Amino acid sequence: MEEMMNVLESTLNIDFIRGTISGPRKKEGIIKVRIRPLEKRGKLYFQLEALTKTQAFHENLSPEESKKRIASYMEEFRQIQIETVSEDVTILMSRKGKSSVRRKKKQENMQKADLSHNRKKHYILEEGIPVPFLVDLGVMTGEGKIVRTKTDKFRQINRFLEFIEDILPQLDRGRELTILDFGCGKSYLTFAMYYYLHELKNYDIRIIGLDLKKDVIVHCSELAEKYGYEKLSFLEGDIAHYDGVDRVDMVVTLHACDTATDYALAKAAGWKAKVILSVPCCQHELNGQIENDILAPVMDYGLLKERFAALVTDGLRAKYLEREGYETQVLEFIDMEHTPKNILLRAVKKKERNENITQEIERCEELLHLRPTIGELLADIREKDR
Repeated sequence: MEEMMNVLESTLNIDFIRGTISGPRKKEGIIKVRIRPLEKRGKLYFQLEALTKTQAFHENLSPEESKKRIASYMEEFRQIQIETVSEDVTILMSRKGKSSVRRKKKQENMQKADLSHNRKKHYILEEGIPVPFLVDLGVMTGEGKIVRTKTDKFRQINRFLEFIEDILPQLDRGRELTILDFGCGKSYLTFAMYYYLHELKNYDIRIIGLDLKKDVIVHCSELAEKYGYEKLSFLEGDIAHYDGVDRVDMVVTLHACDTATDYALAKAAGWKAKVILSVPCCQHELNGQIENDILAPVMDYGLLKERFAALVTDGLRAKYLEREGYETQVLEFIDMEHTPKNILLRAVKKKERNENITQEIERCEELLHLRPTIGELLADIREKDR
């Protein structure tokens, strides 16, 4: 343990790039912790993102607080990997609390430390390396610099790619993969997915972007042709009635308004898509249905009722996906429009339908007098499959 504390003491500084705590000793609870540096009011902090199977918890701590917090985590985990500007470090922890440390120095020509707090942070799409679609979409200059007014969008794109990076082991590399992006809009993230998966990771993929706005579809199609993205296409159409494919590996739906998200999730579950990524938007349906005498004093306040209804909506969506055999997480995602709607549902198909979850869902719906669209859509799909 002392050796590990010495490593943390020497690495939790401005040269720190990233860290991952993994190998939990227990099956339940926290399964992974990500560590990254950040700057707040001119001071260095570290963000610890603790992941369970369904949730993500964040803490922003000082270097000293981070050292103690990481040490407490390592009582229940087997290893921690740390990358700094000068070395890669792996710490293995035995059940008895003994640590072994492996250090690998980076080559001399690797990046040097920038001791300013404004040093460039690591992203999947790196600043300084021009990416054609980001240049055309106004996020980057031709030299690869981030346009100042688009910094948030650049970070959001990279954050989304991090969610995809986590599920790469779930995707089959031995065949062409089909990905559907419902409600693709201006398609920042659609192009980012294609570039990341096809150009950087060499996956054989076909991505279809679907949106109701004809001018957006025309523009995105022109860009895809310009870049030579042969397996990236855009179609004008409605989520509820799309049936252009028989097999889908991943479904993405970002800011599909109200029940359009339910149609996308139900479609994905019907296809038994391996991965679903969804950022819901404008959850109005249950706000108009929700009713409970005990909660009536709270529901008298429109803003509180709206937020409560949105949380219930997304919670039930996640639980319905679990019933369909998906391991579902509710994660924090800074969305593209800077609204309070910053929840991302990430679901990975792991097993067969679990009917035991039905009673949980029914009790909640009965308590609050709800009939969510996703439940009815999944029931219709099941009826057709019989």
